[in-house]
Formats: sequence, C-alpha cells, structure tokens
Amino acid sequence: MPTPATPMFPWRHRAQGDFQALLDAHVAAAEFPCVGAKAALAKGTLSVLACDRIDSAWDDLRIHDGLLNFAADYRADPGLFRSFAVIFGGPDDLSEEAFEAALWQRAQSLSDKDHWRGQGYDSGVSADPDSPHFSLSFGGEAFFIVGLHPRASRPARRFAQPTMVFNLHDQFETLRAQGRYEGMREKILVRDEALAGSRNPMLARHGESSEARQYSGRAVEDGWKCPFSYAGTPD
Repeated sequence: MPTPATPMFPWRHRAQGDFQALLDAHVAAAEFPCVGAKAALAKGTLSVLACDRIDSAWDDLRIHDGLLNFAADYRADPGLFRSFAVIFGGPDDLSEEAFEAALWQRAQSLSDKDHWRGQGYDSGVSADPDSPHFSLSFGGEAFFIVGLHPRASRPARRFAQPTMVFNLHDQFETLRAQGRYEGMREKILVRDEALAGSRNPMLARHGESSEARQYSGRAVEDGWKCPFSYAGTPD
C-alpha cells in the first residue's frame, strides 16, 4: 500500500516549475512595485519551494529545511536581494482573516521546529511580537515575511497562490549601512501608490512598530494581537 506521501511527489515535481514560472512572471510585470524582488529575479536568487496547503502542517519540515539551507547559504556568501518563496497549492479562496490565521500557524510551527532542532534566535532582533524590534528567526537568521494570496485587498499582495516570502532581515541592515534603504523604500512606496491609489498604511520601519503587523498584508486593527509565541528563551 502506498504511503500517504507517495501521491504528493508527482504533484510537487510539476508544481515546482509551474510555481517558479508563475512567481517570476508576477514579479517581472511592469506594475509590480517591489524593486528588491525584481533585483532578486534578475540575479536568479528568487527561490521557490512548492508545497501542499498553507492551512496544513504537511510540508513544515520541508519548509524548515529550506530555511536552514537558505540561511546557511547566505552566511557562506552574503549578498543582497535574495528571497525564499514558499508557494502553496491552496486553498485559493481564503479571506484575508483566514489567510492571516494560516500564515501565523505556519510561522508558529516553523519557529517551534527551529527551537526543537536547537537553532538559536538571531540576537539582533526580538522574539517578542509586541516589540518594535521583532522578527522571526530561523537557522539563527532573522526573517521578514511577506504574505501573498488571491484575495488580498492590496494589489501588491495579490497573487494566484497562497505564498509566504521569507526575506533576510540582514539585507535591510546592509542597505541601511550603505545608505540605500530609504531611497529604495520610497521607490517601492511610490510604485505601490501608483498601483493601489494610496500608500499602504501598514508599512513602518523596523524599530518604529512591530513588523508582525505587516506580514499577512491585511490592514490590522489598533487592538490586534499577534498570535505568535516563541517556545524558547532568546539569549
């Protein structure tokens, strides 16, 4: 009798190429506002992992393995404009609230596995989601998540498949050190405003307010509480 995983492998093989092509075309579109993602696409450093469902833990170990490898590769050869996109086969009809809940379920599960596998939390950020210095940490590296899905209210967050894009926090710090961060941020905001007709009210600089409010793309209310809780004790 085949194992439960057996039927998944042909699907993954097909989806990997399809999802990579889908994301590449989405980022390459003239109206797509994130110039950092466009730079990653041009450099060939926009990586994709095809997974089953965003509301299932089925692929969480595969995702965590990918994050550990991504972090290790970055430490071995630091460079700007790299992203790790986890693209899910469904569901494609989640409301913004349901997508947000699923995104944080995956983030919590991945963080728990990071702790279970003995990975330390990046000391440059906070594990407290209420802190203005919060970031998630995997493999000892801080990450900022950008959620994309079909029913996102902001056009820049609207994509055919539920997706979690993991961006290394260290890249933002490098851009700041090079004096390029503010100019790039403003360029993205201007492009996003041209696409949506208004600037995203959720965007804030790291250190001003918790970046957890930005991950799902939903305009969260003032009293919103992040459902994430780190299982370990950060150094």
